[in-house]
Amino acid sequence: MLTAIADVLRAVGGAIATVVTLPFRALARLFGGASDSAHGRH
Repeated sequence: MLTAIADVLRAVGGAIATVVTLPFRALARLFGGASDSAHGRH
């Protein structure tokens, strides 16, 4: 019983973590690419 609850909580936590970190990863990639191209031009 407890292991089943732990598994569900772990799955929910993982899903929330992916949803929360996805936008930040996209932003980091955007800003990382922008700063890289800016440094390349200079």
